[in-house]
Amino acid sequence: MRKNPPGSKPDFFSTQVSQARRFYFNLNPSPKAKLVVVCGGVEHCAPDYVINRKFFPFHAVEFVAQGSGRLKLNHSEHVLQPGSVFSYGPGIPHDISTSSHHPLIKYFVTFAGSDAAKLLELSKLKPGTVSHVYPPAEIQPLFDELIRNGLRGTPRSPKICVKLLEGLILKMFDARAPLPSQSTLAFSTYQQCRGHIGQNFLRLRSLEQISTECRVDVAYLCRLFQRYDQQTPYRVLIRFKMNYAAERLHSPDAMVKQIAEETGFTNQFHFSRVFKSVFGLSPRSLIKIR
Repeated sequence: MRKNPPGSKPDFFSTQVSQARRFYFNLNPSPKAKLVVVCGGVEHCAPDYVINRKFFPFHAVEFVAQGSGRLKLNHSEHVLQPGSVFSYGPGIPHDISTSSHHPLIKYFVTFAGSDAAKLLELSKLKPGTVSHVYPPAEIQPLFDELIRNGLRGTPRSPKICVKLLEGLILKMFDARAPLPSQSTLAFSTYQQCRGHIGQNFLRLRSLEQISTECRVDVAYLCRLFQRYDQQTPYRVLIRFKMNYAAERLHSPDAMVKQIAEETGFTNQFHFSRVFKSVFGLSPRSLIKIR
């Protein structure tokens, strides 16, 4: 692929789109750079959208927001649907096509630098891999923010976009879900249990209670959360309770004892210790700075 002069339009953008929002910075980044965003955007694919690349000069991550399609990545075939995330880079051939009945709407960001591959590796998104995120709606606003800052074109936009890229990649890692047809039942069970905790956290008090109400064995419940949440179900419960408590403590008439009772703690001092372990300061300290 030929090099583009700084500020020019990249020659790898597809023209087979019905609409698009794209931004681009320096397309010839310094080889000494640690991490730089090259370009990014969102594309509403036309029914005949097809990409066939044997070479691409930068690292890239793409996210499917709507529609369906097909992906051939590293000689493996994949179905694309909302929530699909895939990455590629130098030396990774890839073919992308859309369904003509449900055209893809997909976001992308390309980047370079000595830390680019490391960032993807740590987030389990190394080039040539496909993943899935849940819920997809949490990823799209982050891409939109990246695009907004890229299009602003201020002197600070490239640095802002690097920080947004790092956050976006980490969020994708945090929201990883199994690919469709892989461990679907297990992930569905995890979703149901997490949803139950989120809806009933004020009255839930123990791991055993969560297990009983969700009709899932305690050991299996813990394995599910360790696999998909990287924490225990009880820790998720405590985080819900403490977030609620922190919000309540901002009320002018907030009383620590009352909020402890609301969140299921019979002992105010135990509540305060748990609150401090989560946020690093006591409930009364938070009241003083509200």
